Amino acid sequence: MNAASSQRLRIALAGAPICALVTSTSAYTAPLLRGRETQGHYTRIVAMFGIGGLLAFPLGFYLAQRLATRSRLEARFAAALLGFALATVATTALLYVLDYRDYYSEWHEPPFTKIWFKELLVTAAAAPYQFAALGMRLFFPLGFCALFAVAVWFVRLPH
Repeated sequence: MNAASSQRLRIALAGAPICALVTSTSAYTAPLLRGRETQGHYTRIVAMFGIGGLLAFPLGFYLAQRLATRSRLEARFAAALLGFALATVATTALLYVLDYRDYYSEWHEPPFTKIWFKELLVTAAAAPYQFAALGMRLFFPLGFCALFAVAVWFVRLPH
């Protein structure tokens, strides 16, 4: 592994816990900023957003690098916005789908039956919609501000 690759790996691994902290904080504070109280089960959601951020940063960093190879500053900024946003939303949505499936599995038929596959398909199809409608708003406003900040940081990295 050359020095540049080693440096990129260190950045990706060091940024992951920071991203986890930001996404979980965003999920926790978003309802409070809207004047709503969080409830006991909300710890699970905050943890899900944190784990999503932890997994997303290395992936987003990789995507941003691939999209921004030797580009102008504006293109690097756009690549960072796209890469980090896509990775964060995708990883968190995947965790949401798995949690959604786990919650509804209690009422599903025994595994690997014909009806169970249909229930699994419907549940997996409904979960992204639920995440888009209910989960995405937990990224605002803190997550959006952090996305902007990480894009500015990415542009300043040597390439």
